[in-house]
Amino acid sequence: MHILIIGAAGMVGRKLTNALVASGTLRGKSIGALTLADVVEPAAPEFSGDVKRIAIDMSAPGAAKTLVAGRPDVIFHLAAIVSGEAEMDFDKGYRINMDGTRALLEAIRHEGQREPWTPRLVFTSSIAVFGAPFPDAIPDEFFSTPLTSYGTQKAICELLLNDYSRRGFVDGIGIRLPTITIRPGKPNLAASGFFSNILREPLAGQEAILPVSRDVRHWFASPRAAVGFLLHAAELDTAPMGWRRTVSLPGLSATVGEEIEALRRVAGEKAVALIREEPDPAIIRMVDGWAKNFDTKRAEALGFKAEKTFDEIITAHIEDELGGRVG
Repeated sequence: MHILIIGAAGMVGRKLTNALVASGTLRGKSIGALTLADVVEPAAPEFSGDVKRIAIDMSAPGAAKTLVAGRPDVIFHLAAIVSGEAEMDFDKGYRINMDGTRALLEAIRHEGQREPWTPRLVFTSSIAVFGAPFPDAIPDEFFSTPLTSYGTQKAICELLLNDYSRRGFVDGIGIRLPTITIRPGKPNLAASGFFSNILREPLAGQEAILPVSRDVRHWFASPRAAVGFLLHAAELDTAPMGWRRTVSLPGLSATVGEEIEALRRVAGEKAVALIREEPDPAIIRMVDGWAKNFDTKRAEALGFKAEKTFDEIITAHIEDELGGRVG
């Protein structure tokens, strides 16, 4: 079994790599080779099989062809310019998020024409493909009318994934990830980053800025759940999905205030006191158009699972990133 991870140097990519190495198997087969690619060279995992690490821009001419030349059995496509950056840099967002994905699908198609080959492609989409006004819980059948460039890019890629799968070029599945919280490490340019910041920094004894009101509601899952989503997507039978190859994944609908109350229960008043409220009109405007709750019975029927409470999400971060202790 040969696995390619595009975006392997990112947070979820690193965690996915570690999970695959720890398991040693996928789809009932032993993992013998890993190709790890990103714009910077991914770290080397402790893996006894063959490992190839590539620093590459997948949207550059010929890059996608290079990535699929080894004909991997499973491809995890995690690479993307995040929401805030895609909104600030229009050209870069479309080049990486849309053109890069189309180039990957085309490279797979042409490689498969040379000699039959249909890899499983797991594509990370986003709940940003949906735009307001929303029903109380958004079903998979809801209109895809994104209100950001990032969401538009992801929506286009979902359609491409459906069509390339329908034509038999790839066995694709797209997963619309909830906002992944708590993200370890330093803040990134994602507009949703504050959802993690107001928990991660206080848990480490540092101050955090809250740019929106506490009644803002959103859709969440942990990094631990995200890895589980990816592994399950690689394993499951896609036939029941038909040609609707993208699914909105389970998560937790919660307000910022509920986040903070969970932090209070898990880490105490001292942690909550480190959150400073500084409204940011630009972020407030963007958040107003974001999805708040989903009907995920289709994903649940396919076997996807996530946390049920914010206490679980915070506890997972403490266990996975803080050695089980609050700083």
